[in-house]
Amino acid sequence: MNPYEWLWSKIGGRPWTYIWRDIYHTASVVIQVLWFFVGVAIFLWQGWLGVGIFWAIYVFGFIEGHFHWGKKYIPGQQGD
Repeated sequence: MNPYEWLWSKIGGRPWTYIWRDIYHTASVVIQVLWFFVGVAIFLWQGWLGVGIFWAIYVFGFIEGHFHWGKKYIPGQQGD
């Protein structure tokens, strides 16, 4: 068993990406508020350049996630 699989089997019992996706689908406002405060924290730490770099990385990851995730959402989905 790889270390990541061992860790998520002990904490949460399934891959954290599935747990995060469940939170996103059931309480999307929470996720948006989280990203807002992450943006505020980065602004206070790095200024507008840091916020711009953060959002560029976020948008790239968001697009890549849609290209590569590709599976139908199943509430409470378990890992393999």
